[in-house]
Amino acid sequence: MAKTIEEINERIKKGKAIVFTAEEIIDYAAEKGMKRAAQEVDVVTTGTFGPMCSSGAYFNVGHSKPRIKLGGGKTTLNDVPVYTGLAAVDFFLGATAMPDDDPRNKIFPGKFSYGGAYVIEELVAGKDVRLTASAYGTDCYPRKTLETHISLKDMNEAMLLNIRNAYQNYNVAVNLSEKVIYTYMGVLQPKMGNANYCSAGQLSPLLNDPLYKTIGIGTRIFLGGGIGYVVGNGTQHNPGVKRTEGGVPKAPAGTLCVSGDLKRMSSKWLRGTSYTGYGVTLTVGVGVPIPILDEEALRFTAVRDEEIFAQVVDYSESYPQSIPGSIAEVNYKQLKSGRITVQGKEIPTSGLSSYWKAREVAKTLKDWIEAGKFFLTRSVELLPSVDSGIVFKSLKERPVKKDK
Repeated sequence: MAKTIEEINERIKKGKAIVFTAEEIIDYAAEKGMKRAAQEVDVVTTGTFGPMCSSGAYFNVGHSKPRIKLGGGKTTLNDVPVYTGLAAVDFFLGATAMPDDDPRNKIFPGKFSYGGAYVIEELVAGKDVRLTASAYGTDCYPRKTLETHISLKDMNEAMLLNIRNAYQNYNVAVNLSEKVIYTYMGVLQPKMGNANYCSAGQLSPLLNDPLYKTIGIGTRIFLGGGIGYVVGNGTQHNPGVKRTEGGVPKAPAGTLCVSGDLKRMSSKWLRGTSYTGYGVTLTVGVGVPIPILDEEALRFTAVRDEEIFAQVVDYSESYPQSIPGSIAEVNYKQLKSGRITVQGKEIPTSGLSSYWKAREVAKTLKDWIEAGKFFLTRSVELLPSVDSGIVFKSLKERPVKKDK
């Protein structure tokens, strides 16, 4: 018999909800059978903790005396530029933003030791950051310079807004060239000396709802140690990739756009991260509760690592040159074993996301629900699914006509 989210929330309120993590449900479903487990279980919690570049935060810092119009000028937090093209004292800080004086890759490979992600982590940790601003001045906003220290508690609003998080599956990166290369998938040794992957596999949120049956606009989630919401599909959402018979994508597919109150988050779950030779990013903890409304939902959450496949892609030429295809296909059980075999060669593997921390995210979300501190929400609109017609598009370069 199908359940409703309202019925599940009533059980949460009474302290009677049956909750499992996506790791725990695998053995329970095998023991009880899918049908019985679906009848008994109310919620399955998921989790992931990994680098997510398309992250950032927007702030309103309040008006100074006299007032200053930050838009149109230049504003920095700890020397990291923010985007001010919004209003007088609203601005956006991107996780990958870097100080102007960072040498980048001038001395290759660059270290990229500081950037927007680190500023976000420091703010969430309760630290002060230095705000400097220059403006052109107006009659209503006469001030032209500002230098002060601010913290989250000083701000009117501080909201995390991540436009692409929790990627549904991803590539396994290798290097076929003769030299070491430095990528957003980490340092890759020549001649397939190592293979890096980045997913929590069977714990990952969108791999437990592969066809987006419950996740959508308005879904309440664990975000950065606090409570957030799914705003919609993330950028590069690409549901139409090849899938297994169970609906699990075999390549990068769905993504989430998420938001939440930064003041209620934790630096434990929002960490600045540096990639040698590439740049700065934010490592984010995301957990999504999956309501078990029917047997199909339970079946999706019981997916195992050996049923989730990823494509092995060459990052020395195929990826940078946008050459389609992969050189092999492996599953997450193989990846997590520490070694895979590609083209007859045994290669050591390393996960850029933390399975141990993903497990902690899922467990924390489970504890919140069981304690009656977290209730489920019904999505206003589900994510675009396999039959939506959405296809990821590459940039079509067109010649630019120059004036004579």
